[in-house]
Amino acid sequence: MRRVPVVLGATVVALLLAGCSSNPLKRSRPDEFAVARQQPLIVPPDFGLVPPKAGEPATATADSRVQAQQALFGGPAPRSPVETQVLKDAGADRADPGARSVVGDPNTPVVDKGATTQTIINAPATTSGQEATVSTPK
Repeated sequence: MRRVPVVLGATVVALLLAGCSSNPLKRSRPDEFAVARQQPLIVPPDFGLVPPKAGEPATATADSRVQAQQALFGGPAPRSPVETQVLKDAGADRADPGARSVVGDPNTPVVDKGATTQTIINAPATTSGQEATVSTPK
């Protein structure tokens, strides 16, 4: 009676070991003696760069900012008729193109809403369902 669990356990262990990747009978390894060396890198014979001469200004190249914008965003894309109509309805032709540059300008007229509005905006949300109240300091 004691023999059956021992035989069954040995069979299970043998099956588990046979399925492992560490089985020495089924190893597929690369052949370390079949490794070939790659050819060294060489400079092509038509490589035509000339070192700059001392004291001369750098050659004129394209502006790197323009190249980066072209790479990121491409050129101007044609607008669809729907987009053109939406822009027309929104008044894009009357918009100030430099609006972002005048936002922080001290001469830009702004409306001061006061401390009460700031308190309302900064008030924590209530979970009790009651409306928020504001008390002004005296």
